[in-house]
Amino acid sequence: MTRPLALTMGDPAGVGGEIAVAAWAELSRDAGARPFFAIDDPRRLAAIAATRGLRVREIGSPDEAAALFREALPVLAEPLAAPAPPGRPDAANAPAVVRSIARAARLAMDGVAAGVVTNPINKKALMDGAGFAFPGHTEYLAHLDGAARAVMMLAAPALKVIPVTIHLSLADAIAALDAASIRETIRIAHAALRRDFGIAMPRFAVSGLNPHAGEGGAMGREEITLIGPALDALRAEGLDIAGPLPADTMFHPAARARYDVAVCMYHDQALIPIKTLDFAHGVNVTLGLSFIRTSPDHGTAYDIAGKGTADAASLIEALRLADAMAKARASGGPGF
Repeated sequence: MTRPLALTMGDPAGVGGEIAVAAWAELSRDAGARPFFAIDDPRRLAAIAATRGLRVREIGSPDEAAALFREALPVLAEPLAAPAPPGRPDAANAPAVVRSIARAARLAMDGVAAGVVTNPINKKALMDGAGFAFPGHTEYLAHLDGAARAVMMLAAPALKVIPVTIHLSLADAIAALDAASIRETIRIAHAALRRDFGIAMPRFAVSGLNPHAGEGGAMGREEITLIGPALDALRAEGLDIAGPLPADTMFHPAARARYDVAVCMYHDQALIPIKTLDFAHGVNVTLGLSFIRTSPDHGTAYDIAGKGTADAASLIEALRLADAMAKARASGGPGF
C-alpha cells in the first residue's frame, strides 16, 4: 500500500487550512497523486471545506487515508484550544501547532508517512504560546530528527537555491559564515540531490559574499580566505563546483543551464532570485533529514486569510515534490 504524506496544520489563523482543502480538491482528482492526510482540527477544516461544497473525514490512523482520499480530505485530529478567526493569531493555539509538526515528523521517522509537508507557521505566536525556541521549521525538524545540521533548499522548475546561513540578520550571517559551514552545507546537499532527486553528479554554482565576488580582494577578502579554500577542498573530494561567482551574474538563463543548484552565502542572496522567477511554484525543501520534508514557499498570508483567494499552487507543488522524492528514495537511485 502506498504510504501517505502528512500535512501539518500551520498557523490556524493563516491560509493553511484553505490551501490544504484546495490542494486536496485538485490532487484527489489525479489518479497518480499520492494520498495525504492533514494533522489538524477536523471541525476547523470541515467548516472551510463546507464553503466550497467539499468534505473532510476524521481518521484514527494514517493507514485509513488512502482508502478515503478520493472522497474526502482525511484528517488526523489535533484539536485547537481556542477559535481561530482568519488573520488573528492566538498564542493559545500554539501548542497544537507544534504538536502537529512533531506528530508528522514522528510518523515519517517511523515509516508510517512517506514524508512531511508543512503549512506556514508564525514563529512569534509559537514562541509566545509554546516557548518555541527555534528560528523556523528547518531547525526544529533537525532537532526532532537528531540531525547535526539541516539544509534549506528552495526549489522551482527553473531554479534550485541553497543559502548557507538562513534565519539571521545580515550582520550576524556574515559573522557566522565560515569554511566549515560552507563545506558541510554542500556535502549535505550533494548527498540529498543524489538520494532524493536522482542526480548522479550534482553540479553546484557557489556565489561569493561580496559584490563581484570580492573582485580579487578589492571589495572584501572572504572569497579568498573562506569561500575559495572551502570549495577547493570539496573539489578535491570529487564534487563538481564552480565558484566563488559574482551573485549578480548567476541567475540569468544561460548561467542557470550550467548548474543543478546555486549555493549562496545568505538568505536574501538565494531567495530573491527564485521568488522573482517563480513565486507561485517555489517549494521549501529540508535536506539532511532522515525523512522527507517540503513546504510551500510563502508565509501565513494573514491579509488574505478567510477571503477565499489564497493560491494553493505552492502547496500542491510541495506535495508533488514530496511524492517524487519518496519515489526516488524507494527506487534506490544513484545515492544508494
